Amino acid sequence: MFLRLAQQHQQVVQDLVINLQALSIALERCGYTTSCYTCGDQIKSASFMVSLGEKHMIRFLVSDYGITWMEIWDDRELMKLEGAEAINQLEELANIVKYPQQKIHFLK
Repeated sequence: MFLRLAQQHQQVVQDLVINLQALSIALERCGYTTSCYTCGDQIKSASFMVSLGEKHMIRFLVSDYGITWMEIWDDRELMKLEGAEAINQLEELANIVKYPQQKIHFLK
């Protein structure tokens, strides 16, 4: 049972890394400054960042050790979410690409 759960978790991490890479490309095409770094060829972790404007940044970290979303304003952490809550916030970033004219609100 635990081996299966560990494998499922690793698959979720890999799926997130692949989707973060795609989101980074899509946001760059919309004019945002982004970065998405992975460690190694096995797609086991990633660091994703996007600048949403002057002094406003989102950082998303994913690895076997955890999943973290941080919203940063003027070098200060406004919000930090982990796990499923962190993943849910990625939908707000995806909405920037889907609905470029709509104002997006991250803090809930």
